[in-house]
Amino acid sequence: QVQLVESGGGSVQTGGSLRLSCVVSGRIYEMHTMAWYRQAPGKQREFVSSITIDGTSNYADFVKGRFTISRDDRKKTVYLQMNGLRPEDTGVYVCFAERILTAEGLTIDETWGRGTQVAVSA
Repeated sequence: QVQLVESGGGSVQTGGSLRLSCVVSGRIYEMHTMAWYRQAPGKQREFVSSITIDGTSNYADFVKGRFTISRDDRKKTVYLQMNGLRPEDTGVYVCFAERILTAEGLTIDETWGRGTQVAVSA
């Protein structure tokens, strides 16, 4: 069974930093595009950043220059370094895997984690 487990959330003041991690549990062979989304209270889930299997990254305009996504495939982990945090960055940050190939040869599409809470105070 493949699961995405996020960690690294917390409470910081404006201008602070956090580093989120998303670990893919289970015996996997390959992770394809991985992404982070977030959902603020009372709002819809929105795209934050993604990274392809060859390391190409993409960012939402509202995080460009502040957030950096990276991956370590040997550790089956995707990171989101968040600097210059603002109150509007508050929300639950959720990891997403577009496609995972398991060691057993299965293809698993569109897997979501449960999220990690980020709270930024003014």
